[in-house]
Amino acid sequence: MKAYAMTQLRYRQGPMPARIAGLNNTVQTVRVLYETEPEIARAMLPKPLQPCERPEIYLQFANVDMHVDSQTTLHIGALTCAVMCEYEGRRGGYVFVMAMEGESVVTGGRERYGEPKKIAQTRFLKDGNRVEASCERRGITFFELEGTIGAPLDLPLEFDEHFYCYKGMPAIATLGEFDGDVFLTQLNWKRNYSERRAFDGRIQFHESVYDPLVDVPVRSIISMEYAAGASQTGGEILRSVPGEWIRDFWCQRDDTPQNPGIFIPA
Repeated sequence: MKAYAMTQLRYRQGPMPARIAGLNNTVQTVRVLYETEPEIARAMLPKPLQPCERPEIYLQFANVDMHVDSQTTLHIGALTCAVMCEYEGRRGGYVFVMAMEGESVVTGGRERYGEPKKIAQTRFLKDGNRVEASCERRGITFFELEGTIGAPLDLPLEFDEHFYCYKGMPAIATLGEFDGDVFLTQLNWKRNYSERRAFDGRIQFHESVYDPLVDVPVRSIISMEYAAGASQTGGEILRSVPGEWIRDFWCQRDDTPQNPGIFIPA
């Protein structure tokens, strides 16, 4: 028999550096809270999430260094949008946009937490107190931000934020159904910022059949700020839910240009 020298096979997991369950990140971020139309905010929320009294949308563009382990750091840009809501009395945001750079970052978040991540091209430029950012997918720049960093804000630097996602496996045999349980998950983001400052700027949405953020219009800006520092991300499963509760919202996770959507009475 022929003798073989030792060969490397990377389709099996070998020894890896120790890692914690979540990720430790260093971020520069613009955080926006805006008010949209009440009917749109209600229509965006799957059960069992409940709308807040005011129809608020959380929007964040982050320039992130993800410290995977002591030897590996990934640099990405990320756009996150969520409808503010409540679950069993806890305020959080149902995430309907997560566009960011990096295949491993996108697939990991989708498969582990149920995050609706999509691969995007992002741009972040900070020149002194001037900030510009944009997000592009499939050759379409559907989001732009620009503005100026102002004075420090008298706001907590350390706090927790919670966001909600759904984790499931679309059925092989029947479109619109799921193989196995569908889970409501909660993202737990611990903020440890070194600064939170006022931000005087504007955001713009542009038409895209792949990322129709223009369908969730800005009625008024509630707050805008620039923040920088550390952030730790993790999550947990809250409960299983019937697949029909999330079926009509699953299209948010994919590129479905043929989707006509629903029509909200004016």
